[in-house]
Amino acid sequence: MNVGCDKREYLGLEVVFASERIRGLLRQAEQVAATNAAVLITGESGTGKEVIARAIHHHSARRSKSWVDINCTALPENLVESELFGHERGAFSGADSTKAGLFEMANDGTLFLDEIGDLDPRAQVKLLRILDGAPYYRLGGVKKVHVDVRLVTATNQDLKSAAEHGRFRFDLYHRLSQVRLFVPPLRERAEDIIPLAEHFIQTQRPGLRISQEAMNTLQAHPWPGNVRELRNVMIRAAVFAQGAEIKIKDLPEEFHQDTYASSLANLSVLGEAERDAIAHVLEQTDGHQVRAAQTLGISRRTLQRRIKSYGLRVERGVSVRV
Repeated sequence: MNVGCDKREYLGLEVVFASERIRGLLRQAEQVAATNAAVLITGESGTGKEVIARAIHHHSARRSKSWVDINCTALPENLVESELFGHERGAFSGADSTKAGLFEMANDGTLFLDEIGDLDPRAQVKLLRILDGAPYYRLGGVKKVHVDVRLVTATNQDLKSAAEHGRFRFDLYHRLSQVRLFVPPLRERAEDIIPLAEHFIQTQRPGLRISQEAMNTLQAHPWPGNVRELRNVMIRAAVFAQGAEIKIKDLPEEFHQDTYASSLANLSVLGEAERDAIAHVLEQTDGHQVRAAQTLGISRRTLQRRIKSYGLRVERGVSVRV
């Protein structure tokens, strides 16, 4: 592991980082864990929001109790309430037996609802009542159920904006976001890219290295899919890489384009610098091309090609960039 790199594990999920932003975020998660406040974790898809949720449970007094997690987008619309709150036998067609909901399964522990912004509006009402401490009925039930659950939620949406536009209950938004933690995108914590990349390839081929050129390319990539994208790219590269290190050719095609674009940008910058240097020397030598070529350390013919290439108009006593 690189110097300054840290690695931790929370309920089976590993987090590898070198950036102070993630180190500070984990400190915040540990502080929050000592309370029972509801936590809303925000950030783009693939940034690692679930790791932060697991860290909260890991550091809490509930760590020895249940951890239950569900992605709200995976809940069938007609079964949302049944999955969350349970049902009694015969509550609906197909309910052949009594089923405890996720809240009961997480009693005394932590329930993590990922992509909370996609939760069904009817379930939002019931969820709000539970968060306020009210007991509830299973679907088709006649006996109220009381649970003690620490709720942690996450979303890649702007939940406040969704509430302002009527797509999410405003009162529930405020109840869920007693504490808000933001997981920054990978492009804003470039220090984590290489440690993560090395970690992912070691899970596939221990001892495999990453070439310096490939490292530079990985760090220049914007990573719209964040850590999830990086993991998939590195696992694929580790599987197909030949030799002892991953090279640019082992990365997906779009990374070759990134490298090409980066090279063009660098050449453009160098070209501007060279053009300015030639113009300056020509001015200093009053447009005398032989002396200017000697000063620049190039042949007169090369200087003439550069003058033409950069569109410089040269007259004795002055050089002007067109």
